[in-house]
Order: sequence, then C-alpha cells, then structure tokens
Amino acid sequence: MRIAFVGKGGSGKTTSAAVFSRYLAELGRPVLAIDADINQHLGQALGHDGPPQRALGSDLPWLKDHLRGTNPRIASADAMIKTTPPGRGSRLLDLDPDGELLQRFSVEAGGVRHLVTGEFDEADIGVSCYHSKTGAVELYLNHLVDGPGEYVVVDMTAGADAFASGLFTRFDLTVLVSEPTRRGIGVYQQYAEHALGHGVELRVLGNKVTDADDVAYLREQVGDALIGWFGQSAWVRAAERGAVAPVAALEPENLEVLDAVLTALDARERDWAAYHRGTVEFHLRNAAAWGNKAVGADLAAQIDPDFSPGMSAVRA
Repeated sequence: MRIAFVGKGGSGKTTSAAVFSRYLAELGRPVLAIDADINQHLGQALGHDGPPQRALGSDLPWLKDHLRGTNPRIASADAMIKTTPPGRGSRLLDLDPDGELLQRFSVEAGGVRHLVTGEFDEADIGVSCYHSKTGAVELYLNHLVDGPGEYVVVDMTAGADAFASGLFTRFDLTVLVSEPTRRGIGVYQQYAEHALGHGVELRVLGNKVTDADDVAYLREQVGDALIGWFGQSAWVRAAERGAVAPVAALEPENLEVLDAVLTALDARERDWAAYHRGTVEFHLRNAAAWGNKAVGADLAAQIDPDFSPGMSAVRA
C-alpha cells in the first residue's frame, strides 16, 4: 500500500510522514519512506544523522537504464522520460532491501529504510525545475510492484505543487495535513479540486489542534474527509530535539490517530489495470506536451498494449 502526506509548508506533513513510517516499522511491517519534498527533512525526522545519502534523482541515467531492462520498446536510457511506463522486459522492483536499487540509494534510520529525491544544488539554481528530480520518484513508483502487507510512505512537495506531474495519482491514500486555519483548509480545497476525477482517495489529518473549537472547525470545513487529528505532543517535541522514543510511547490519543490512518489505508484495494491506465494517460500527456520534441521520437510507441503491472507481471 502507498500513502502520501501532503499539505501547506509548515503544516507538519514531514513529521506526520516520519511518525507514521516508524509506527509501521514498529508493527513489523515492511516500509519504505521516500522524501519527495524540495525541503529534504524526512531523513532527519526519522533520525538519520549520518553522511548524506545518494539521492535517487542524482543519477537519472543509471536509474533509467536499470528500469528499462530489456524492454524492446525503449532503445536507450536517453529515450526515457519521467512517465515512461513499464512493459515486457522492464525491470520491476520490490521492497527487498538487498535489491540493487535500494542498496545503491537507500539508508536505514529509525528502523525505516528511506530514499531521498535530492536537493537543489548549485548547478540547478536558475536553470532547473525540481520536478526533474521528483520525476525519479514517479519512475520508481511506476516500476514498483509492492505486495500485500508492504508499505511506501511519501512526503510530498507542499501545496498544489504536487500537481506539476502525475505523481499525485500514484497512491492508494493521500493524507492532507491541515492546521485548523483558513490557510490550511484553503490548501485542502485547492488539492481536492485539482485531484477531482483522477481517482485520488483524499483524507484530512488535523494537526496542532488545541481544543474542541479546532476540531469543530475542521469538521465543519471538511466533513467526512477528516480522518483524525493530532493534539499537542510532548513526544513529538522531544523527537524534534533529537530525543527519539518508541512510537508506542506516543500519547494514547495521538497513537489512535495513527491506528485510524492505517485502518483507512488497509481498507483500500489497488486495481493494477486502472493504475497502469493512469500511468499511460500521463505519459501520453507529457509526450505530446514536451517529451516527443525533447527526445525526437514518438513516445507513444513506448506503451506496451498487452502489459499490466502487478504480481502476475512479476511471475511472468
């Protein structure tokens, strides 16, 4: 199952993503956390204090060549764009930490294996778009076949910036973290409007809630989309200072919120055929908008009409 945490900057989405990832790990669930935010703080929130890890978006030629495998519809890594879908011969991925890709790019922190998209560096400033880096995550997820009981947690870019690519459709559940304020609700309304018609299961997680009036405001504004809310947390404050305790020690009322999020996520069922149709749809959009011209070829030819990902494709 895949879950994305979104929201305006400063809403607490990175902290929420980190706590939920650690919660899954402590339950013994296989989990991969991915930092797809331009502000790369998820690793720190998980407790990573070692040297900087290799970023997934830092070596796109290797990533593309690895994923294309022996797919005859893709002549070279140079012919791939961020939306190129897998087909017969493509290398499909799993969450095995000993796999070549995770060995190359991931590290473990707080009991959670995680990937980073990569920060802007000096060469990017003024000439590059951050979505050239998040495109690496989109490629990764489009080639990932996560099995039952496995989880991917993604900390997304802030606000509506997520809609600059098809990445926002790659999740079984999207949780928008919102403070009980007009600005927080405004981001939810904007996100819901943009996501309409794309099969996005969107829920709201209240944060920095102090009293019943805050809860009532959230309920009034988002209705049944409200999945729960985090109140003040000494556990989180201590964790932000570096004193990380087991998630089981979280305040009971806040721990119940994590239970509710997991229950909602586990209730989802992925339709691999529909998921792949979304992959193809955004590939055709990008091919027509800029990809064909950039590559100098008709990228619609990369689509394998008889292929659908999922466990059946892995067995094949």
